[in-house]
Amino acid sequence: MNEWTTKTITAGGSELVFTEGGSGKPLLVLCEELGDPGWLKWKKELAKTRTLITPQHPGFGVSPRISWALSIGDLANYYAQVMVEQGWVGADVVGFSLGGWIAAEMAAQNPVQFSSMTLVAPMGIKPPSGDICDIYQYLTSDYLAYSVSNVDGTPEFGDLFGGEVTAEQFERFQDATAESARFAWQPYMNNPALSKRLGLIKDLPTQILWGDEDKIVPASAADVYQKSIQGSKVVTFKGCGHRPEIEQTDKFVAEVQSILS
Repeated sequence: MNEWTTKTITAGGSELVFTEGGSGKPLLVLCEELGDPGWLKWKKELAKTRTLITPQHPGFGVSPRISWALSIGDLANYYAQVMVEQGWVGADVVGFSLGGWIAAEMAAQNPVQFSSMTLVAPMGIKPPSGDICDIYQYLTSDYLAYSVSNVDGTPEFGDLFGGEVTAEQFERFQDATAESARFAWQPYMNNPALSKRLGLIKDLPTQILWGDEDKIVPASAADVYQKSIQGSKVVTFKGCGHRPEIEQTDKFVAEVQSILS
């Protein structure tokens, strides 16, 4: 039997598909620019004490596109509405890459909707040095390989997005990258105002997790996030790329568990 289920709801005036698994207080998981990578080991571990809720972002090949959402800030507002309607307010949140940016925008709008926030190599802020990787310059398979420090040394790499890329999965990747471009093409994958808007966050326990060998979002952005969010801390994963959740799973799980309320 699956450890998780797929549910479809109507919330915020639109249909939304999400996966749910585990038990306990809600933990909102906001996935990356390619969509939801799947029910991997880190999820299984956290699901022992939390109910993991992973929305399938609108327009990313599963949930229908929302025509009025034209930016990451709009998408953050939509998810805030969903949280109110579903009774998820007060959940902890973990956001990955593009999903980390969404979480940061949500907190900038209303920090009290979360109990804690973990941002994993989030987009959203222009790195002081280096550039956010242009997903549109690579085949999806190459972009995935680029996202970890060592493909052969990452046991779950082959399990990302369900393993072998099927025609259906390829179409979802295409939808996800197209919708990411619609939300964040110019300026590319960042909001110049975000670092200032994050100043609203005062009492939200926040940690920023980053691999020191990240080739997707340069780790130099971690300092900007840390300085922008009062009381936040940065945890660096040595010898790690963009995916500490599968590259250094045990350490990643321990760090997330340390902040959960």
